[in-house]
Amino acid sequence: MQLSPQASTTSSQAYRADDRNAQVQVYLNGDFVPRSEAKVSVFDAGYVCGDGVWEGVRLVNGRVISFDAHIDRLFEGANAIAMDIGLTKQQVKDVILRTFEVNGMHDGAHARLMVTRGLKKTPNQDPRFIIGSATVVCVAEHKVVDTAAKKRGLALHTSTIRCSTPDVFDLRLNSHSRLNFIQALIQAIHVGADEALMLDTNGFVSSCNSTNFFVVRGGALWTSSGRYCFNGITRATVLRLARENGIPVHEGDYTLAEVYAADEAFVTGTLGGLTPVAAIDGRRLPTEGFGPLTQRLADLYQAYITAPAA
Repeated sequence: MQLSPQASTTSSQAYRADDRNAQVQVYLNGDFVPRSEAKVSVFDAGYVCGDGVWEGVRLVNGRVISFDAHIDRLFEGANAIAMDIGLTKQQVKDVILRTFEVNGMHDGAHARLMVTRGLKKTPNQDPRFIIGSATVVCVAEHKVVDTAAKKRGLALHTSTIRCSTPDVFDLRLNSHSRLNFIQALIQAIHVGADEALMLDTNGFVSSCNSTNFFVVRGGALWTSSGRYCFNGITRATVLRLARENGIPVHEGDYTLAEVYAADEAFVTGTLGGLTPVAAIDGRRLPTEGFGPLTQRLADLYQAYITAPAA
């Protein structure tokens, strides 16, 4: 069964269409090429078996949000898979900044930096068949969050696919390999939901297929222990802002039954910031959108990303 592009009308990744994106220049191994000409070999390790890491960053008022944290996460991931990016951290930052600059972007933009192990002699799994250096690509696009879609809130469906333990696949690694999360999302789409809620191997709530998950219960903010979920930079920022502003925080195991009894729920991600959840497994939440605590946290986060650079 194929999926229709209209199968889901809401997403934490939803953004307003912008015709300028058809004309963007893409950074590809030191050069800038038109979007239509940005290509890599079928022998590239990223195409062959998803061998690589990536980062997505958001540009707001000339500032890349949490820039250092994103670059640190990229290099930590590359180190975990023994991959030499071939650039220093500052050089990687310069690639991203230059890509924004070449495309005349100063605000309302998002860039995805993708690094693979590079060209291979033959399409196989063994990294020793690499010839040459890493493939580095940066795609910047004009992306402004679709506020109407955001206000509607997400409908989540609990997937049968679990978030893995670090010994199976460490979710702190921002890998190109995402098939398990795509499978979880497909399950959600097939039942009419927007995204998948995923449990860990012990049956506790972990994260969604591409975002981190939070609930509000009794005025307190709840999220998973972090052992089996994405190493979300927006997640960490929201937790920090909550603690700094006297909001009780519970980081630990909790069950799906406790989610069903929540007052509010939302997800976090680089592009969308905080996106409210309206329903889970067909159960409507009392607020269905921006509840009072979700709104307060969203306001704190907005103040953070729009603050002048220090």
